[in-house]
Amino acid sequence: MSVAGWLWSVGLVGTAGTYLGRMLQYRRAWKRLVTASSVPDLSENLPAVTPAESTPAFSILIAARNEAENLPYLLRDLAAQLPVPGGFEVIIVDDHSTDATAQVVQAAAQQLPFPVQLLPLAGQPGTPTGKKAAVQAAITVARAPWLLLTDADCRVPAGWVRAYARLVATDATARFISGPVLLTGAGWLATLQGLELAGLVGVGAASIGRNQPTMCNGANLAYRRQDFYAVQGFQGNEAVASGDDEFLLHKLHAAFSGSIRFLADPQAVVQTGAQPTLRLLLRQRVRWASKWRHYQTRTPQRLAVLVLLANLTFPVGAGLWAAGLVPGGVAGLSWALKLLADALLLGPVLGFLGRRRWLWWVPILQLAYAPYALLTGLAGLRGSYQWKGRQLR
Repeated sequence: MSVAGWLWSVGLVGTAGTYLGRMLQYRRAWKRLVTASSVPDLSENLPAVTPAESTPAFSILIAARNEAENLPYLLRDLAAQLPVPGGFEVIIVDDHSTDATAQVVQAAAQQLPFPVQLLPLAGQPGTPTGKKAAVQAAITVARAPWLLLTDADCRVPAGWVRAYARLVATDATARFISGPVLLTGAGWLATLQGLELAGLVGVGAASIGRNQPTMCNGANLAYRRQDFYAVQGFQGNEAVASGDDEFLLHKLHAAFSGSIRFLADPQAVVQTGAQPTLRLLLRQRVRWASKWRHYQTRTPQRLAVLVLLANLTFPVGAGLWAAGLVPGGVAGLSWALKLLADALLLGPVLGFLGRRRWLWWVPILQLAYAPYALLTGLAGLRGSYQWKGRQLR
């Protein structure tokens, strides 16, 4: 083997081995989180106190743009919530919708057993748009000490608010809580998306468990209203359309280290539909990737580089083997280590989400992931993408 071939071999196996070591750390952290959360809910028989009697325990914030079709399902889910001491209010911000979003909310508000406030963003020319503007507007009128966020196209289980309430009641040091998200849908594309997101959920949860938070999902999270103002909210990244979740996560971790939590409770799993087409999927992932270059902390950046390099071990290894630079055993070993690492992390995560059968799709996702990750990553660096009828940066 030539010197170049030896160096490539060391690089391939070393990268895959490093990735395996990191995933083993995350697996252990994930299992600790789930074990620590496996305690009975002793609040089942507690009566709910309505917001009319006191300040609500939670303000549920929902940014909506052209969500007239999806909002009725989410509102019904919220109406079916188990009793929560202190109750909750719902604030829906209409982000310049061109459909019947506002009318749907106004009609539903008359029937729902909790206060609902519709807050339109539309106004004078130059009015801010986008999710950050919507969340900021909702926070200014929220009454509760805790803000609970989800998206208008999500579905939440009946114990969703109570799961957050239980953690808040038992952990006075928590300031930011990230919750699990499950993608739903039929077909191979939905399954691969769900598998990818499950990996992100697992890594995000485990990194929080290690007090090195990297990622979370804005479809399911909570934080204290006073802490949002303590770190000046979205100031410093207002110009980035995405990242209303992770930028705030990083700021709160920097200001209050040790205060970030992951809610590993099956009753807290929020469901949202997978993107129905490859084109919409790529747009969504480019939106996610566009925020990476704006991170102010090194931990998520280093993790993103390691994940990308590990996903490149298969195509790079196959190419080097075809060129005769590395033995086939080296290329196969690096890929096997990568697949083992993914399976070790995803096994318990998919078990928690009730989707263990998705493990069979890991090799298929690996084959597609390298070009997919490169494409979305490079497009994200460009910073321009379309989402919900808008051209964003």
